[in-house]
Amino acid sequence: MFSGIVETMTKLKATSSSGSNITFTFATPEGWTLKVDQSIAHNGTCLTVDSLTDKDYTVTAMDETLKRTNLGALKVGDMVNLERSMIAGTRLDGHIVQGHVDRTAECVGIENADGSTVLTFQYTVEPDDVKKGYVIVEKGSVAVNGVSLTAYDIDGGRFKVSIIPYTSEVTNLGLLKKGDKVNLEFDILGKYIARMFPGMNENTKN
Repeated sequence: MFSGIVETMTKLKATSSSGSNITFTFATPEGWTLKVDQSIAHNGTCLTVDSLTDKDYTVTAMDETLKRTNLGALKVGDMVNLERSMIAGTRLDGHIVQGHVDRTAECVGIENADGSTVLTFQYTVEPDDVKKGYVIVEKGSVAVNGVSLTAYDIDGGRFKVSIIPYTSEVTNLGLLKKGDKVNLEFDILGKYIARMFPGMNENTKN
């Protein structure tokens, strides 16, 4: 379980394939002590550490994960957002994030807003999205590359978020260019409500 408050970024050092799986080697952030079987969110995708050295560690993504996320498009040298799992009893500064990415979206707009940055994303809305709870509500939470953000100006599969300079500096959202793909995880509370009360969503728009 994660909060969507990214701790740092790290660089992809190497990749290797085994069947449909891809193993990624990342540089271990300074000051981090990791262990095998530890869960870490990479661009919002929960992956398990399967080996490590003094300077780096590896994680493996299966085919299903690669299909739903932007991890398969990563190139050596790319920076990814990292968050270790939450510790019980600490403050939940973002929102509840599982690290189970639902789909990708495309960055279609970047604009300066007098100090902050407004990012516009677009994703394809599927016919059964509402039934699954794959919806974003005005001023609701969404995880973008694992970053807990507030969405607004929602129009179908298009929405905006605003990020402060700090977020631009410590996450890879500040490195985005138009056309880049990001990972989306919709709010888990919305998913459960959609499952429990399917009838109330029949006329809901994204």
